[in-house]
Amino acid sequence: MNILTKSIVSNTEMIKKYKNCREKAERYGKIFVLKNNQPDSVLFSINEYEKLSVLIEHLESFEEKDIAKFSELIQKTDI
Repeated sequence: MNILTKSIVSNTEMIKKYKNCREKAERYGKIFVLKNNQPDSVLFSINEYEKLSVLIEHLESFEEKDIAKFSELIQKTDI
């Protein structure tokens, strides 16, 4: 996964400048929050979340064997 450095914020920045972080999430689709220089969480824009939620709902309908096949496919294709 490629992460734009512009879409990374510190936990402190998230707390002190939430509005700016929310605007960044809108601009980039999501931002990655670091705590002690380690990935901690992700803030998605509502548009990005809606796209992902459709996919998640679809995946939830899969049986366990189908999920395993899908997971293998992703790992092989490096998506």
